[in-house]
Amino acid sequence: MTEQWPTADSQPVRRQRPQLEVVTYSIIAVCIAVWLAQRSVPGFTELVALSPALGEVEPWRFVTSAFAHSEWITHILFNMFALWSVGRWMELALGPARFAALYLVSALGGGVGFVLLALPPTAQNPAGVGWYNGVVGASGAVFGLFGALLVMYRHVGASSRSMWGVLLVNAVISFTIPGIAWQAHLGGFITGLVTAQLMTMAVQRTWKGLPNRTWQWTGAVVVVLVLALVVRYVTV
Repeated sequence: MTEQWPTADSQPVRRQRPQLEVVTYSIIAVCIAVWLAQRSVPGFTELVALSPALGEVEPWRFVTSAFAHSEWITHILFNMFALWSVGRWMELALGPARFAALYLVSALGGGVGFVLLALPPTAQNPAGVGWYNGVVGASGAVFGLFGALLVMYRHVGASSRSMWGVLLVNAVISFTIPGIAWQAHLGGFITGLVTAQLMTMAVQRTWKGLPNRTWQWTGAVVVVLVLALVVRYVTV
């Protein structure tokens, strides 16, 4: 089946032949390499994991943590299967550059969501439980792709009923199994949803002869996320 979607040159075309999804497979390869490094290099996880406390002084952790996973192989297998399932089609539809941007911005949004909803040290929480705990995983970015997929389904007129079912199952798992950072899932989902909507609007502008604002609007999402972090850290 062929789908209509704007390509990198912002023109709707029909894709008849399969293409190599370089970004999707590259992300999977990097995640596997990082997971192997975590298993073989002592202290490697601590270098890349994100905690709200460390994120303030080492902001690169908002990205590196999204390529690392817990020691349980089921964690990376689930995330990589989800990425493989939805990422290939989305990369072909959006183009490699926009797909990569969507993934990375969603990963950032997942980290920001975790920090915004974490509990800082207070009189009631003197140990800062949640503020010093590190998290790893591509789940925030994957949930961002889930949110973007809802936008893309609507754009092509396809039913998103099955996607809502997947989200419901994952929401139940996130809130019932201890140790899962549901805050990152929520942050990534909202970020992916908003970013994909802005990308769609930017492309639709070109069909009306208006300038394509894909990168300006995507950059605006990043600015909003960074500002939210700054406000959070300043007020803690």
